Amino acid sequence: MASIVKLPDIVANKISAGEVVQRPASVVKELLENSIDSGATRITVSIRDAGRQLIQIIDNGCGMGPDDALLSVERFATSKIREVDDLDALGTLGFRGEALASISSVSHFELRTRREADRLGSLLKSDGGVMEGVQPVQCEVGTMISVRNLFFNVPARRKFLKSNSTEYRHIHETVKSLVLAYPEIEWRMINDDEELFHFRTQDMRERLNHFYGDGFGDSLIEVTEDNDYLSIGGYLGRPGMMVRQKYDQYFYINRRIVQNRMLAQAVQQAYGELLEERQSPFALLFIGIDPAKVDVNVHPSKMEVRFEDERNVRSMVYPVVKRAIQLHDFSPEAAAATSEGLFSSSAGAAPSGVADRRLGYASPSGRASTTGDLYRNYREGAFQFPSYGAPAYSGRQEAPGIELQPQAEERYTVHESADMASPGEAPMPLGDDPASVTAGKEPKIWQLHNKYIVCQIKTGLMIIDQHVAHERVLYERAIDVMNEEVPNSQQLLFPQKIDLKPWQYEVYEEIRDEIYRLGFNIRSFGGMAVMIEGVPPDVRDGTEATILQDMIAEYQENSSKLKLEKRDNLAKSYSCRNAIMTGQKLTLEEMRMLIDRLFATRMPYVCPHGRPVIIRLSLDELDRMFGRK
Repeated sequence: MASIVKLPDIVANKISAGEVVQRPASVVKELLENSIDSGATRITVSIRDAGRQLIQIIDNGCGMGPDDALLSVERFATSKIREVDDLDALGTLGFRGEALASISSVSHFELRTRREADRLGSLLKSDGGVMEGVQPVQCEVGTMISVRNLFFNVPARRKFLKSNSTEYRHIHETVKSLVLAYPEIEWRMINDDEELFHFRTQDMRERLNHFYGDGFGDSLIEVTEDNDYLSIGGYLGRPGMMVRQKYDQYFYINRRIVQNRMLAQAVQQAYGELLEERQSPFALLFIGIDPAKVDVNVHPSKMEVRFEDERNVRSMVYPVVKRAIQLHDFSPEAAAATSEGLFSSSAGAAPSGVADRRLGYASPSGRASTTGDLYRNYREGAFQFPSYGAPAYSGRQEAPGIELQPQAEERYTVHESADMASPGEAPMPLGDDPASVTAGKEPKIWQLHNKYIVCQIKTGLMIIDQHVAHERVLYERAIDVMNEEVPNSQQLLFPQKIDLKPWQYEVYEEIRDEIYRLGFNIRSFGGMAVMIEGVPPDVRDGTEATILQDMIAEYQENSSKLKLEKRDNLAKSYSCRNAIMTGQKLTLEEMRMLIDRLFATRMPYVCPHGRPVIIRLSLDELDRMFGRK
C-alpha cells in the first residue's frame, strides 16, 4: 500500500488558509480586492467583535452566475488569469484563486451574488469547507460575502489572535490603505453597528482629513513625475508630521498596496536630516510601471513585490522625493488658538497628535513656500540689505562661524530683549506710526533673552533659534570640508596638551583621519596624551581642548544610539558642541550674518538632529489672536 496519499481538498484548503488567512485583516483584504476587481463603485465593510464574529463585504460589482459562484470557492479557480503569460500583464489585484477557498474552510461562509442580467441571484453556504448546493435567492446586483466565526474549527489559530483593539487596528489600516488608493469608489465602514465613515465623493483631502485630522490634507507636499519607465504621484508629509511607526507609509505599485524595503529606505534617505531618531515620514506614493517589470507573485498575501531592475526604480524614486522636499519651506507657522482656548481652561483639547500635525505647516497664502520665498520675504520685509554674496570663512571670529563685515551705510535698531532697547536707542513710542518700520525706515531685529533672533518679515515675524541655526551652518561646512579633503586649519600660537581617558583615546583613534580633514591638527604625545596644534577657524579661542573632548563624547553617544556614517556623526558632533550657545549675546552684524549663512545652507529649516530652526508668525495669525478677524 502506498505511503504517500493526496490530501483531501478540505485539508489542503486549511493548510493553504494558514498562509492566506493569517488574521481577520487578511480576510478583509482578500475580499475587498475581489470587490475592486469586480468593478464595484460602492463598497461597504461591516465587522463585529474585531472580525471574530462577523466580516461582511457588500459591493455593487459585476456579480456572478450560479456556476461561477460554485467555482469561486474551489482552489486555484479564478477569472483573473488564464495562462502563465498573463502574470506578466496583471491588471487586477487578485490572481491566485486561493482566497475564497481558504476563507470558507475556516469559517461559516455565505455568498450572495447576482449579475445585472439575472432575475435571481445565487446563494452559496459553507460550514468549515463543507459546501451546500447553490440556491436561487433575491438580492441586489453585486456580491455580499459574510464570514462568521472565523477560525471556529482551528482553535489554535483563534487562540493566538491578539486583542480586539489590535485586530481592529489591522483591519482599519487595511481598509484605509484601499480607501486612499481608490478615491473613485464610494466607501462605507461599520464597526459593531456604528458607522465609522462614508465617503461619497472622490476628494482625497476629505479622506486624509478624516483619518489624520482637519487640515492634514492641505499641509502635504504633492509629488508628480512621469517618464518612459514609470510614473510617480502622491503626497509626502512635512516635518512635524513625522511618526515613529510605519503604519502611515503607503506604497502602491499599479495601485496595489505593497511592502518594499527599498522604497521605504529611498524615502527615508531623501528626508535625511529632517528626521529625528527613529522617525519616519508620512508617505502616500503611487508608482505606475509596466507589469512585466515587476513580480507580484512572491507571497500568498501579495504584499511583497520584486522589481526587474530595483536599482533603476530607486534611482528614479529617490531624486523625485528629494527634489519635492528641497523645494518647500519647512519652517512651521505658529497657529492662533481660539478665543475660548486662550481664556478658558475648560476648552476641549484636540485629539492626540492632531495639534502637532496641524501646527501651521501651510503657508499663509495656502500654498507651500520654497526656501527662496521665505528668504525673499525676509529681505523684502523690514530688512533692505544691499546686494552681496555670502562671505567666505576667513580667520578667527569672536562668534564662531560668523564673519563680521558691517556696512557703514546701513541703519539698524537692535533690542537685546523683548522689553529693553539697545544702548543709545529709545524704544519707539506707542504713538509712532508702525508703518514706518515696515517701510524700512527703522528696520528692527531683536535677540530675545540671548536665545532667539526675532526678525520682521514681509508677512509677519520670523523667529530663529540661534543655537540650532548656527549648528546647521557648521554642520554643512564640516561635511563639505571633509568631503573636499582640503583641511582648513589655523595653527595655535601655544599648542595645547590633553590627557585623554582610555575610552576617549579609543574614539580619537577611530576618527583621527576625519578629524584631520575637518581641520584639527593633532599629534600623539606619548601614552594617551595628544597635542592640539591647529583647529578649524570656527573654534573659539580658549575652547580648543573642551571642544575636542566634547566632540569625542558626542560622537560616542551618537554611535551607541544612532546608525550614522562616520563623517555624518563627526559633523553632527562638531556642530553641536561648537555652535553658539543659548545665553550668548550677539551683535547686530553677527545676527545678520548668521541669518544670511543659514539661508545659504541646503536645508535651513531644521538642525542636523531634526529640530526646527525657524518658526513664522503671520500677521493674519496675530490679527486673529487680537480679535481683529
